[in-house]
Amino acid sequence: MPIHDQGYQRYGGLRVGPGRAWQVITRAGIESFVARRAFLGLLLLSWTPFLAGAVQVYLSSSFEQAAFLAPNNKTYWDFLERQGSFAFLITVWVGAGLIADDRRANALSLYLSKPLTVTDYVVGKLAILLLLLAAVIWAPAMALLIVQSAFAGSLEFVRTHVSLVPAITVYSLLAMGLSSLTMLALSSLSSSSRFVGTMYAGVIFFSQAITRVLASATGMPVWNHLSPLGALDRVGQSIFGLDGAGQPGLWPAMALLLALVVSSAAVLRWRVRGIEVVA
Repeated sequence: MPIHDQGYQRYGGLRVGPGRAWQVITRAGIESFVARRAFLGLLLLSWTPFLAGAVQVYLSSSFEQAAFLAPNNKTYWDFLERQGSFAFLITVWVGAGLIADDRRANALSLYLSKPLTVTDYVVGKLAILLLLLAAVIWAPAMALLIVQSAFAGSLEFVRTHVSLVPAITVYSLLAMGLSSLTMLALSSLSSSSRFVGTMYAGVIFFSQAITRVLASATGMPVWNHLSPLGALDRVGQSIFGLDGAGQPGLWPAMALLLALVVSSAAVLRWRVRGIEVVA
């Protein structure tokens, strides 16, 4: 009867360097969502405004009678605003259970055992939502800009609107980062993804309704920009150079967004680090 050696055997797999463990979480998370047909359907649906924009660009480039449809900075700002509804659905669908599901399954202690750190865990989860939101917000807008240049047969539009590429990128990063951090912080507060989704919808829509009532009651338009959506819109308009006369100052909106980022990061640090396994 053969005798098998049960002693120590050297690891024969690939060794991942420090600081890259978060990629495993991100890859597994994205693959799990992309494998769902309903989620893929939502991603495809989120690109329908791009198709409509591409038709508009084609008509304005090919027919003089449709020159009034030619895109400008406001066209791309309006496009990004329309993508906001799809971004909201993706944020709730993907983000609500990112940490809540792990809390419900008591998997945090397993995740946070060495060599995975709290930073690896949070960054890995955050990257899942950021990358999927980029496919809904940043990628369609940039694709529309590429289509515009392709139909025009030159880069003249990009040269005359040189601020458009950084404006799309900066606003997309701001919107994606704010949504992802806020949702991840809420997800760490509960073990129920449905409750987390409800909390996120309440933060977004209830706060906007309250500030609109206050703006109407006090006659002070600045209240319209003191909700997460209102503040994001105010900063976005400034990024795209669409500040109108009589617009409230930019600093209250920027202060609110900064407060949301800082408070979300603090909640994540408190809720996740509190369960970290200490060797």
